[in-house]
Amino acid sequence: MREQLVRPVGWSSVRPPDTGRSWGPALAPDGSHCAYISDRGGRPQAWVQPVGGARAFLVDTGESPVAAVQWSSSGDWLACQVAPGGAPRHEVWLVRPDGSGLRQVAGFGADTAENMRWLPWRPLLALTENLTTAILVDPETGSRTVVATGGLVSLLDVSPDGKRALLRIGPRGARRIVERELATAVDTLVCPGELAVFGPDGTTVYARTEDGDFPALIRSSPPSVVAAGEAEVEGFTLTPDGTKVAVLWNVRGGESEVEILGGEGRLELPGSVVTGLSWSFDGSVLAFTAEGPGQPPGVWVHSASFGTQAVSATPAAAGVVRPSLETFTAHDELTLTGWLYRPRGAGPHPTVIWLHGGPEAQQRPGHEPLLQALAAQGIAVFAPNVRGSAGLGRGFVNADNGPLRYGAIEDVRSCVRHLLDSGVAEEALVGCMGRSYGGYLTLAALTRFPDLFAVGVDVCGMSSFETFYRHTEPWIAAAAVPKYGDPVSDAELLADLSPMNHLDRLRAPLMIVHGENDTNVPVIEAEQLVAALTERGHPHRYLLFPGEGHELLHRANRATYLRETIDWLTSHLRPTGSPAPTPVDRRPHRRGDNVGSVSRRPVRPDDENGCLTADHVT
Repeated sequence: MREQLVRPVGWSSVRPPDTGRSWGPALAPDGSHCAYISDRGGRPQAWVQPVGGARAFLVDTGESPVAAVQWSSSGDWLACQVAPGGAPRHEVWLVRPDGSGLRQVAGFGADTAENMRWLPWRPLLALTENLTTAILVDPETGSRTVVATGGLVSLLDVSPDGKRALLRIGPRGARRIVERELATAVDTLVCPGELAVFGPDGTTVYARTEDGDFPALIRSSPPSVVAAGEAEVEGFTLTPDGTKVAVLWNVRGGESEVEILGGEGRLELPGSVVTGLSWSFDGSVLAFTAEGPGQPPGVWVHSASFGTQAVSATPAAAGVVRPSLETFTAHDELTLTGWLYRPRGAGPHPTVIWLHGGPEAQQRPGHEPLLQALAAQGIAVFAPNVRGSAGLGRGFVNADNGPLRYGAIEDVRSCVRHLLDSGVAEEALVGCMGRSYGGYLTLAALTRFPDLFAVGVDVCGMSSFETFYRHTEPWIAAAAVPKYGDPVSDAELLADLSPMNHLDRLRAPLMIVHGENDTNVPVIEAEQLVAALTERGHPHRYLLFPGEGHELLHRANRATYLRETIDWLTSHLRPTGSPAPTPVDRRPHRRGDNVGSVSRRPVRPDDENGCLTADHVT
């Protein structure tokens, strides 16, 4: 096997692994090779590289971006999760590590396949379709066995004897882990949470419990706490023989720590934020993704024998801004935190508030090219974790549910107050922007507090809860009800929380960015907003990306987004009498670049009513 991987026949191309972002590692059973995702070729694709080797080999799975890759415990197969058209819908394809034998096994038609995992000691792939159907796939025959069905169910693991399954059941904010006897369909509650696996004996369960305020790692037999503290256990991975557990901690407002229980203890990490822990089947090597300010996500491995080394990683850029963690109080005395990117020179500065998605996500000190670029332009950026964010305890995550969302919107005003009072922000030169839920929160803040903001940017945000529930994927809508509210029984609340119903209050010029294939937050959320702004003659710009879904996966498109967003914000946050920013180059891209140039109708800085569209050039 090692010789086959070192001298592949079926791999379609070879190139140095020193450009682009790399993430999501999965190790060969003996730890000798690492599969991972990289966009060094322009879009996310699967690559395989010898650990300690300098060359990476592309495993060609077609034109669709690859979202995840997993290596089977037998070493014979890679499972690749791909996103057709960049959309949130996923397919699962199997391919040999040498690039041969490519075929689809899940996510057919309109179905989406999630949460794939190779079962240890067995050549079976576990996955879930549409959050309703738990499936085991035999890679050799392609046969599919339905393990369980139900609403909002996801398969986590199956016992070695095939008689029991660990399932995650329930909507956002109310998920629980159960152990199901497959013959009787009787469920036994393990704990509230989302992540669990069977131990090597097939009866002991390891689970990340959310029973307390801070998630902890527990073991069912004998009942015990494996890892807990005044910080969140963000994730864990267990070696197949159960001798070592790697625990991922979320500490200090969003930084990472990794601890190997039964091994080396706390590791010295190559980046401030770590994700995607993964053991080799023999337990000799641990792989993970690490990133930091000015340091793109990269793949690293750790072993007791050789320490920590890079597989595919780009060094941190020189001269980047190291964000500082700020702590302040909200209107109701709730403690809030956020990461401040302060430009050089004395303040106050033109300032942008950046709101993350989720809302059950967290702003962390990772790789943020846009925030770094704005700071380099003399614009301070404050990236808060308003109520509803992860990483700060279960109570904080649930502090914006339903009618409590007004408090999250008010948190944005508290951010502005803190920035003004601390001398960071310059009055009348504060902007607000965000992505996904952060895009919604941006629109909500711009319409609730119109006099606070000079400019806004909404990236794939919800403009109306009514249309969001009507057009998003059914499983997304069902899972969102406890977080946002029921579209029928809470219709009046959701209408009042919808920015589309308050556009008469909007004062700030607004840029709208969306992926045309987005089925998470469908593009109608942008289109109805743009139509209303056009009808009102309100200054705006619209950046639409064909071939993209809820995230911009193509590097060329991300470059366009970065360039246009910086141009938009600097144009509106210039102090009076300051020189104009460097004009943006809006010449068309070369044919075949997988991104359009600019507008069907070019937009000049003084023509803010125009509609800027990145067309797909073919």
